Amino acid sequence: MKLEDLGWNVDFAAEFKPFRAKGWVPARLIRDNKITYGALLEGGEELEVIMSGKVYHDAECDAALPAVGDWVALDVGADGGESVIRYRLSRQTCFSRKLPGKSSEEQVMAANVSVVVVVTDAGADFNLRRMERYFMLIERSCAKAVVLVNKSDLFPDDVNEEARAEIAELSERADVYVTSALRNEGLGVLKNYLEKGVSITLVGSSGVGKSTLVNQLLGEEWQWTSDVNEVTGKGRHTTTARELMVLDGGGILIDNPGIREVQMWTDETTLRESFSDIEEIAGRCKFHDCKHGADKGCAIRSGVEDGSLDVYRYEGFLKLEEEINDLKKRQKKRQVLVERRAKRDHRVKARNLADRIDYDREQNPERF
Repeated sequence: MKLEDLGWNVDFAAEFKPFRAKGWVPARLIRDNKITYGALLEGGEELEVIMSGKVYHDAECDAALPAVGDWVALDVGADGGESVIRYRLSRQTCFSRKLPGKSSEEQVMAANVSVVVVVTDAGADFNLRRMERYFMLIERSCAKAVVLVNKSDLFPDDVNEEARAEIAELSERADVYVTSALRNEGLGVLKNYLEKGVSITLVGSSGVGKSTLVNQLLGEEWQWTSDVNEVTGKGRHTTTARELMVLDGGGILIDNPGIREVQMWTDETTLRESFSDIEEIAGRCKFHDCKHGADKGCAIRSGVEDGSLDVYRYEGFLKLEEEINDLKKRQKKRQVLVERRAKRDHRVKARNLADRIDYDREQNPERF
């Protein structure tokens, strides 16, 4: 197995060049064991590795720490000693979301992936507003968006096609397919994207058939799959941890646990680009500071009234805009707290140092 089979390219090689003189080797992280990581080396050797204290302390936040899919400079332990991550190479793409809840932290779901595949269905899991969120996160990651409207064998053809068409309308850049994992249709679609060195990740709700697709790609029962709960529509046995797997036929797969909440981790620019249709309509308002309510000459209100603007899409846009603004406020508040804590710690250290100098002066006046 060559490094190129793992996704290595000239940009990674150029960044890694200074580390070869130190005797370190490139490795790609395939598993996060919380305390240790699984790392894959050239030749296919897999090692359990730890993170150096410097890498940990240099990280500005948790999202900057090594994650599944990252390339790292590895100091391989001699004679059975521990192998240590000395440096994380720059990410060429990063698919992430905001941690669930009221956190203002980023959660990396897959690093250095070229294609993000969202798996859904035309039934209980179908949700255009959630799909808009996925598209925004994928757009920000700089990866290619692919959607599988899976489990088509459970629904009439017209229902599947309607779901596919509605999702396709949300993004001109996304490729959207109707598939059935049971009929191996999803496998055929995914193989079109899986080339040597190309990394893809599968995301979606629990129970939409992701584990079945993974099993088909690997050619074995890698994930334990079973029936779907008839009440919740969720799979009873699904992926529980992120893992990178190199496929025999070429390509790299990062499987993700089922996602319940697609929390936004993006910026206002990506929001405007993803909803360019709404921005274009708003640009036709009579007044540039239109509040899009009772203002005279409001193009947004007119669009909702005549049906040219989907009211649910507009409501989804407003909700996303509010979430992004709330996230910015939380991040700013957190930054203020971090800066205050750093200043406090600096004052404490300075005071402790002054006290220690005074004590030494009293005990050893001849030294001063």
